[in-house]
This record gives sequence, structure tokens and C-alpha cells, in this order.
Amino acid sequence: MDVAKALTIAGSDSGGGAGIQADLKTFQELDVFGTSALTAVTAQNTLGVQGVYPLSVDAVKEQIQSVGTDIAPGALKTGMLFSSEIIRTVSDMIQEFQWEKLVVDPVMIAKGGSALLQKEAIKCLKKNLIPLAYCITPNLPEAEEIVGFSITNREQQELAAQSIYKMGAKHVVIKGGHGDGEQATDLLYDGEDFHFFTASRIQTKHTHGTGCTYSAAITAELAKGRPIYDAVSTAKSFIQDAIENQLGIGAGHGPTNHWAYQKRKANQQISF
Repeated sequence: MDVAKALTIAGSDSGGGAGIQADLKTFQELDVFGTSALTAVTAQNTLGVQGVYPLSVDAVKEQIQSVGTDIAPGALKTGMLFSSEIIRTVSDMIQEFQWEKLVVDPVMIAKGGSALLQKEAIKCLKKNLIPLAYCITPNLPEAEEIVGFSITNREQQELAAQSIYKMGAKHVVIKGGHGDGEQATDLLYDGEDFHFFTASRIQTKHTHGTGCTYSAAITAELAKGRPIYDAVSTAKSFIQDAIENQLGIGAGHGPTNHWAYQKRKANQQISF
């Protein structure tokens, strides 16, 4: 049996809405076997992050080594890496295993406002990890942090994508969820053309883990051998369904609904 496999290198979210937990749920829903390497343990819920406890560099390295030498992933993603030391270690391991289908989710700020990437680590991310990325998926604030200028319109979004592409990423996806207007438009740049993915903006506070889930969906599709355009298209549909069908968990920024995409597809097949 030919099973698609994916690896997530990220932090743990005790609330289950983001991080490793969201990634593995997404892999499972998209029929991909998920493996993981934890970079940090967080104490968090829908109200915010109460604590961040990074793992040692050796612990991160050994987890990746264990997966890489036995369960070769067809694609992998990074999420919260926390520090320069962890970023460098992860970058070294990716090069050691010659993994090409790397999706970088440059996690910097949690929904509750807590910083999840140290300031000095952003430079390391740009120098060491972005050049290895097959695809990078910043939201607007993250993209602004990476390129150093404001993004308030389509032209600036395109300029930011081109700037990040020049840093070495093969494909750049700048998500529009933090923008204004009735539509949320994500941009995919492949070095030559811009592609746009638009969906209705959902007015809700229950969006915890959207970035993790979106990038995990891209990773899962790449692991199955899908081309980047199809992978982003599926991820856009997956996250739209997840946001629209709220679970209403917790008193703060609740998690998205990882079941919604497959349930909609199943219902469509039944009605057909």
C-alpha cells in the first residue's frame, strides 16, 4: 500500500487548535500519515499563551533524525521554531536529508498576541530557512516583518511576494485573512505569475490555528504529489470550510473545524 507521509516540525498547543495538533489533524483529514518533531511545549488555550517551554536543540535534532532515517516524508512543514539555534538545526537537518518539499509557516505571533518567535530568530529564518522553502505561507503581519514594509493593497502584496521569492523560496503564498473587505484573497507567486485564491471573509473570533492548518493542508497535498497550485487551492477550501463551520470551543479565539472539509465533500457525493 502506497501511503503518503508528511512531517511537521513545530510546537505543541495544549488547547489542540494550533501547532502540532492542528497539523496532524489536517494530515489525517487529507489522507496523509503524519509524523512530528516538537520544538517547544506551550501551555495555552483559547484565551492565550500562558507559557512556552522550548525543547533542547538535541531533542529537536534527534526527533527529526528518527523520522528521517525510517519514515521518509513526501513533504514537510515547519511551524513555531522559537529560536535561532532551533532554526539552524532544523535547516541543517533538512539539507542533510535533502528534503525538497518544505513548507515554511513563519509562525511569529499567536492569536492572543504572544510572541512565538524571538526577534533575533527572524534574521536566522530569512538567512537559513527561507532559501530552503518550496513554499512559504506568511500572513500579512508576518510578511511585513519579513520584508520590512507595510502591505495594505494588492500591489504591495505582490511586491512583498517578489521580495520573499528573491530570498530563495520557490513559491510564496501571502495570505489575506488579516486584510480588509468582504473578500479574503491569498496570493501565490511562483517567480513568474501571480495566482489569486479568493473566498468570503467570515466574521468570527474562532480562527485559532488557521495558519497552521492552511500550511499543513498544502503540505499534505504536496506529500501526495499534487502540484503547488492544486495544493494551495485545496488548502484554501479546507480552511474556508474550517472557519465557516464553527465549533464554538472556549471563551476566546476558538479553534477551527478540521472535520468540515471532508464532511462537505461527503455530503456533496451523497446529494449527487
